[in-house]
Amino acid sequence: MLNSKKLSMSYKKYRNNFVNESFIEHGKTEYERCISKIVDIVESNNVDRDHVLLINLGTIYDNYLMTWKEEVLVQNTNRIEGLKLMYPTVFYQCISQELYRIRYSNSTVDYTFKEIISTLIHFTMFGWQKEERILFDFIAAYISDRFISSNDWNKHTWFLLELYLQYRNKTLLGASRNVYTFVKKELESKDLRNDLLPDDLGIYEEVLENWSTPVEEKITALIGQMINYHSELASELGKSIEFGDYRYGFYPYEILFLIHVRKKSGLPVPQHFEDILMNTPEAKMVFKDPEPYPEKDPLLVQIDSFYRKNYPDYFLNQYGEELFQ
Repeated sequence: MLNSKKLSMSYKKYRNNFVNESFIEHGKTEYERCISKIVDIVESNNVDRDHVLLINLGTIYDNYLMTWKEEVLVQNTNRIEGLKLMYPTVFYQCISQELYRIRYSNSTVDYTFKEIISTLIHFTMFGWQKEERILFDFIAAYISDRFISSNDWNKHTWFLLELYLQYRNKTLLGASRNVYTFVKKELESKDLRNDLLPDDLGIYEEVLENWSTPVEEKITALIGQMINYHSELASELGKSIEFGDYRYGFYPYEILFLIHVRKKSGLPVPQHFEDILMNTPEAKMVFKDPEPYPEKDPLLVQIDSFYRKNYPDYFLNQYGEELFQ
């Protein structure tokens, strides 16, 4: 049973983690430090050391994660510029990793499957259609490759992917339900790790069966179960393996995405929530339809141009279109 007092204490701990200015300043300082490294490699066209670009994409992501948390949790504003700049960074991290599959065949990736799928559904909620299409094409092409890191235990991540597939009428590996079981078989066939994949999706199974119900009372009850599931795990902040982290612990984006697709489908959604989780500043963020693109990060622009110039097989070269604008 959910302990509301414990949940409130966890949220206080979660927020205070970002109120600490030194924590946020550290992320910004690291970003400043990586500027010269990136500029040097790009301007000298140093392909032999360009793995440093890939490493520093993680630093760029951390900088905008801190910006987002500062905007929403510390300054208590509705600004989401940091959030909008986080996800393009994951997009480039994921796609450029493929360039190094031969040179660093045993390397680990600096992002997670959860972040890739989170990026996909945020592009969808932002209404950034061409970036959503390209990222989905990339996921579909490489879903069982090592650098997609799909050996992921997060049930809500697989829920989000399957909800996305059903909403967009798409499939992965020929399926739009129980996709994680098909991915598991693919990973097994390639002798890749698959031991972390869930055996089932728990509460999310029933939501996937009923996400398009026209009955408001039905979807309200299911969302209530999702809130309880997320809240119970978030109350174990720092301990639980799902929703126990400081990035997504109190950001109910799986519920916001369900509400988004129902609104876009002309289906009724609950108008008010009384619980803690759905009344955090992150849960109350409002996205425009579509959300205007943010001003591009100059380092991302340089890195993308470098890869397009030096690697003919770079995944984005086949599209030849300007992104994030």
